[in-house]
Amino acid sequence: MTITPCRKQELIKEYACKEGDTGSPEVQVAILTERINNLSQHMQAHRKDKHSQRGLLKMVGQRRSLLDYLKSQKLERYQGLISRLGLRR
Repeated sequence: MTITPCRKQELIKEYACKEGDTGSPEVQVAILTERINNLSQHMQAHRKDKHSQRGLLKMVGQRRSLLDYLKSQKLERYQGLISRLGLRR
């Protein structure tokens, strides 16, 4: 359910805007998306795990907030990110 440190570094390297960038919205959304995908697979196997379900919903809300922020600030970066991540919006 968690991301390995090497996978997290790969995501940071792939979505970073500049060298050493770990806090940009793109990186944060990419890491959250990876965690959401892992937790979604867990939830398919363990449907009654309500604690994980709540965590999943909180992560989806946090990702939505970051995407809304990015959309309001830089529309081109938002559109590029959702196409790279394969999100529906």
